[in-house]
Amino acid sequence: MFELTDTARKELDAFFAEKPEEKKNIRVYQAMSCSGPSLNMALDDPSDNDVTEQNGSYTFCIDKALLAQVKSCKIDLTFMGFTVEPEIPLPMPEGGGCATCGGCH
Repeated sequence: MFELTDTARKELDAFFAEKPEEKKNIRVYQAMSCSGPSLNMALDDPSDNDVTEQNGSYTFCIDKALLAQVKSCKIDLTFMGFTVEPEIPLPMPEGGGCATCGGCH
């Protein structure tokens, strides 16, 4: 369900090495931007509506309905930061992504 590349794992390991008291629960969630829907990550505890998966020393959680849409995720690290790529792309909302912020009008 969650594929974590070696480069992403090394970056997470480095982050948590400086914060050993932090929990290692990572939520994958859907966000909307001018370019449309995307998946992001945040530190968060799982809820009853989530599916969780242990990957090394990390627990990833994602809303059940969102997981049904994307099927699985690949978490990688690029020069711009972490990327979360869904197996099945998220659909563009009606009117396109740019309609979400109103800044393009």
